[in-house]
Amino acid sequence: MPHRPRAVLAMRHAVRDALLDHTALRRLCRVARLDPELLISEPADFSGSGRAAELAEAEALFTSWGCPPLTSDALNRMPRLRTVVHAAGSVKGHITDACWERGLSVSCAADANALPVAEYTIAAILFSGKRVLDSALAYRARRTALDPLTLFPRHALGNYRRTVGVVGASRVGRRVIELLRPFDLRVLVYDPYLAADAAHELGAEQVELDDLARRSDIVTLHAPALAQTRHLFDRARLALLPDGATLINTARGWLVDTEALTEELVRGRLHAVLDHTEPEALPDSSPLYELPNVLLTPHIAGSLGNELARLAHAAIDELARYAAGLPYAQPVTRQILRHSA
Repeated sequence: MPHRPRAVLAMRHAVRDALLDHTALRRLCRVARLDPELLISEPADFSGSGRAAELAEAEALFTSWGCPPLTSDALNRMPRLRTVVHAAGSVKGHITDACWERGLSVSCAADANALPVAEYTIAAILFSGKRVLDSALAYRARRTALDPLTLFPRHALGNYRRTVGVVGASRVGRRVIELLRPFDLRVLVYDPYLAADAAHELGAEQVELDDLARRSDIVTLHAPALAQTRHLFDRARLALLPDGATLINTARGWLVDTEALTEELVRGRLHAVLDHTEPEALPDSSPLYELPNVLLTPHIAGSLGNELARLAHAAIDELARYAAGLPYAQPVTRQILRHSA
């Protein structure tokens, strides 16, 4: 008989219901022994009543959004815990130093989650080059035939040999560069950890960040939120962007000085596609909600809807590898986590 580790789900109820459809849940229950109705989620923690026996026997945690932090106290309630499989991207919300000190193995579905973020980014890049938002708003306002040849200056419209600057050769950043290959675009990349030969293999020109800002028609951010990336695009670096450039942020608002960007956008000098801001929910008074040169979306670039099935099955694949005694295909280590989202 194949090994079926005893597992516990740790995620929000709404996440479980969206993530694990009938097919995924049935497959998960074939791989592991678990009670799909037993759920550990925020704001509760691992000390909730009625869970002690199951946690004491758990060898694996199958986690997603809403898993409480795995503190020393939490781990003490799970003496048999050996692994954590995360059916989402970043594990920084729940994996603590106590997990590494305990020697737990950790895996996540970040590669699976990177794909829809990259797809959103590609759409944003191409729509930005075509000035789709501006055109739609002009059409809505005038409600009459418009001459597309004269709607915008020639130099401001089109995707022919535009320069796209990719900040961060992360999972998403690399996928974006790969997906841009069929298009007639120049691609620059900045990442302090990227080797020159790796940039060449990706098909991008490796440059310093200020050079990227000066040369790019469109800048797309894919760097992790680390101490050294705080306000990576501050007032001075935003000022380097050419007039009419577009800033796309599908990463974290942490990377951008929101006040400085807002000033540039209010002036109309730049355009922006923002799927994440700081704060994540902007105040009601923020002009970013209404500006015609801003497309603001509520953190939708990552996996949603039927894309969640990709996350679920990627995580179940990893748990199946663990059950078979195989190494994870997508391991997370303490060292990796220091430089990732």
